[in-house]
Amino acid sequence: MSSVSLPVWIRERKLNLGALHEVRAVMSRGRLHTVCDEARCPNRSECFSRGTATFLIMGDVCTRSCRYCSIAHGKPQSLDANEPAELANAVRTMGLKHVVVTSVDRDDISDGGAAHFAAVIAALKALDPRPTVEVLTPDFRGDMAAVDTVLAAAPDVYNHNVETVERLYPQVRRQGRYRWALDVIGHVAGRAGGIVTKSGLMVGLGESREELQVTLDDLKAVSCRVVTIGQYLRPTGREVPVVRYWTPEEFADLESYGRSIGLEVIAGPFVRSSYHAEEAFLKVR
Repeated sequence: MSSVSLPVWIRERKLNLGALHEVRAVMSRGRLHTVCDEARCPNRSECFSRGTATFLIMGDVCTRSCRYCSIAHGKPQSLDANEPAELANAVRTMGLKHVVVTSVDRDDISDGGAAHFAAVIAALKALDPRPTVEVLTPDFRGDMAAVDTVLAAAPDVYNHNVETVERLYPQVRRQGRYRWALDVIGHVAGRAGGIVTKSGLMVGLGESREELQVTLDDLKAVSCRVVTIGQYLRPTGREVPVVRYWTPEEFADLESYGRSIGLEVIAGPFVRSSYHAEEAFLKVR
């Protein structure tokens, strides 16, 4: 556990077991995964009770080992060619209007799984009624050809999380690069003006307010439109500890700063990159 005392505004959220079991049953039938469960998101019960979930494609084993993440890492299995169709069936069953699709990192695949992302998007766009589609992709190790493969499928929102400030990358995101994260967002903005660009940050890892402002400035400079900022909560005892808990007032201050430079910022202790994603999309569309 973290050595930092848990503040009153951070509480264990009550689980709606009925909603959890219902969504998990749909996932199980299609051999699908949600990042909500795999990453132990504190909002998963709330989102599941609203009939929403963030789908995790390309398996539940990641080729990277970021020190804040509880998703298993190691050697993944081969891609499932039936996954796009199964995911579309799950979306139809759940009656979703806005679908968020993310993935583990698949550095073992030549295109990082970009073609698989495109196949999932195509399957979702073939549904009637068609949901809006938001993707939260890896950085593809800076390979913009892979980003173009995803863009060719025309998602409505393209999200890639910068996750933390540049100084902390060697400590918590050793296999990523801050520049890759910015380049992905900038490339999408330059190639597909109709697609909403989005990124996300965690706080509580040891960053300063000034570093966060620089990061928001950097995201604005590459034409990011939406930024989510939430409190890092240590999933298990294996991940890096929380350095400090940011207050609700500090989150409000970050929102205010971001909006002052032209970003749509959604910040709060329990905010995550896909939390209330449809509402964020509708705001900027």
